[in-house]
Amino acid sequence: MTVLPRVMIAAPASGHGKTTVATGLMAALSRAGTEVSGHKVGPDYIDPGYHALATGRPGRNLDPYLVGEERIVPLLLHGAGPLGSRPAAEIAVVEGVMGLYDGQLETDGFASTAHVAALTRTPVVLVVDVSHASRTIGAVVHGLVSYDPRVEVAGVILNKAGSPRHADEVRRAIRDVPVLGVLHRDAGIEAPSRHLGLVPAAERAEAAHALDVLAARITDAVDLEAVRRIAAGAPPLHAQPWSPSDDVSPPSADRPVVAMAGGRAFTFRYAETEELLRAAGCDVVAFDPLSDAVLPEGTAGIYLGGGFPEVHAADLAANVPLRSALATAIAEGVPTVAECAGLLYLCRSVDAAEMVGAVEAAAVMTPRLTLGYRRATSPTDNLLGPAGTTVTAHEFHRTTVEPGAGAVAAWELGERAVGFAGPTLHASYLHIHWAGHPAIAQAFADAVHGGGQAARPAPDLRHHGDVEVRDGDLVDLAVNVWDGLRPEWLDDALRTSIDDVHHYPEAGTAEDALAARHGRTPGEVLATAGAAEAFGLVARLQPWRHPVVVHPQFTEPDVALAEAGHTVAHVLLDADHGFALDPSAVPADADLVVVGNPTNPTSRLHPADAVRALVRPGRLVVVDEAFMDFVPGETASLAGDRTPGVLVIRSLTKLWSIPGVRAGYVLGEPDVVAALRAAQAPWSVSTTAAAAMRACASEAASHEAERRADTTVTHRQALTDGLDALGVPYVAGPAGPFVLARPGEGVRERLRAAGLAVRRGDTFPGLDASWVRIAVRAPAVTERLLSTLEAVACERRPIR
Repeated sequence: MTVLPRVMIAAPASGHGKTTVATGLMAALSRAGTEVSGHKVGPDYIDPGYHALATGRPGRNLDPYLVGEERIVPLLLHGAGPLGSRPAAEIAVVEGVMGLYDGQLETDGFASTAHVAALTRTPVVLVVDVSHASRTIGAVVHGLVSYDPRVEVAGVILNKAGSPRHADEVRRAIRDVPVLGVLHRDAGIEAPSRHLGLVPAAERAEAAHALDVLAARITDAVDLEAVRRIAAGAPPLHAQPWSPSDDVSPPSADRPVVAMAGGRAFTFRYAETEELLRAAGCDVVAFDPLSDAVLPEGTAGIYLGGGFPEVHAADLAANVPLRSALATAIAEGVPTVAECAGLLYLCRSVDAAEMVGAVEAAAVMTPRLTLGYRRATSPTDNLLGPAGTTVTAHEFHRTTVEPGAGAVAAWELGERAVGFAGPTLHASYLHIHWAGHPAIAQAFADAVHGGGQAARPAPDLRHHGDVEVRDGDLVDLAVNVWDGLRPEWLDDALRTSIDDVHHYPEAGTAEDALAARHGRTPGEVLATAGAAEAFGLVARLQPWRHPVVVHPQFTEPDVALAEAGHTVAHVLLDADHGFALDPSAVPADADLVVVGNPTNPTSRLHPADAVRALVRPGRLVVVDEAFMDFVPGETASLAGDRTPGVLVIRSLTKLWSIPGVRAGYVLGEPDVVAALRAAQAPWSVSTTAAAAMRACASEAASHEAERRADTTVTHRQALTDGLDALGVPYVAGPAGPFVLARPGEGVRERLRAAGLAVRRGDTFPGLDASWVRIAVRAPAVTERLLSTLEAVACERRPIR
């Protein structure tokens, strides 16, 4: 027996404002400190996206047609259960579908809001648009209340009232249930529409702000305590929560990677699909077909869900590297499932836009909407099951694929054959809720575990520049540490610190000095044993649900997160746009985002406003500023900026030539810094490191830092001028003590043979062996590098 306070938000028909009120209630209750789970009756994907934004938990669907009546209560309890470090929901808010009693046609309301309310014994609050009536609303409510005794209608919220007098007239006409609130006309709190319904939350940059406004409106207009009382009156449920591990199991001890499409073009998928794959022994890693140039490392399976590829067709077509990578992976037999939008993306084209081409068909927009529940049977053995496999599904699209079926169809719908299927590919328009058909999830996981992985080397995330110079007598252009002498005052501080090593180290005075340097309070500073310790502390700070690292980037955050047991998603910046930061490319549900500034290895300095744009409620943005002190004036730094939700990591290693000391620190909000401090091992910051921090926070250090930053600019200019003269491409506008150049594959090895070590690029996600990172050095060293590059270019130039 489980006690779960819950309430169903329903309406007489579509268009009365169910989504607005349901999402607003979720947001208002969440912002009042209540743990809320959001649920949606029916197959809809878009409304759960708004629910997830409002609650910070995945939006869940409750559809008896797709999963069976017996699964509805277990799925409700699963969605409301504990989530990582978050407790179980204190209240579940369920948004209905269409009118209260409208369900599958010719079934007496099967899969309707009323049906789910009866199955889950959930009290109903009606949302009624009163903009075109007054007293008649009383009759409408009376009819809904008395129509079916199995459905408890416990209250009503009036929407789009024209005036207080109008609202009072309607209120007096409603005699069966209490009026819990009145919303007046306000188009500003409605989500924009598209040809298939509402625009997904992931595509609305202003969605989080709109939710804040909506939550405030609902708080003011609706009696939240009355809603709580109604929810608390729901009877206990006699069922166990659904668990994916009860339905599937890992075929092997391996953890192969399933690449799952996300981003703005692919927002439609049921949360349980990913949970089933994880329970079946797969690591699910998100990628964005709009921005990622490569598939996640080690991809052994691909899942392409629904969304709006036709809306983003031009941008999808422009991402040629990923289209090519997908086509190659599918051709090499990587097991791939594509639903609806995924099918379109795999076609040769969508209207005039070129797509992946893994399916020999073309997709075109039509004026006709194809919509409805389907029961489908597989005509042959294929990736998702044997011949005769039967599923319930939903179809919802305005495109058509020509030809209408492949050589081997995925499904038969009566006399109609649809989709494309084979041993390693399954693509069709049908959306299937895998929790209702877990054998599909198991079949896909079995194929992924069974060796479908294409051979593609994963970047060595533990590779470091010092590896390049360990062997042989090589000129070091690989390690991005200042190669001049240390200041005398710093060497004195390091030597003097030896006199204190008979005491346990104490970093408090160092933190005081660093706080003063950045205009912070000591409670906003934590000294660490280099940036590496800081990344480890962040990784263990909480059980991150969706950590994201923006790449190309220093790989230590990936290593730290993986060691802490997290699955890391990558957002790959576009080389054609100079690796500029695009905040909208980061998934909306990412709760941890790591970005470098200036970024190693691209040397790109992102504007401070672009970094701030990553901030979202419930998200921590970690900015790696290990090279910011090489930037004159430290423009774009957030070290002295108290932006909520931002944590800055700094290092003294590079500018001050002390990699062996391991001295770094973090700057952030006091509560975050305190949590990191509580997780830090005692005495992790050595006496020598603390002495270096105090010395490098001094006024003398500030003057020397300015001089070194200016010198770096001058020396870097000599390097970029030389690369321009040779026609070697590089990332424009470098801001760090290194330049990311693209001389081509094999050049690094030729430079090495000539006695010059540069940092290889293919160990960074998003780069290949044609890239190298070149450390800024004095002009004489740079000249030797440029002369060697010119000689290499001559060797490689074809004879005509």
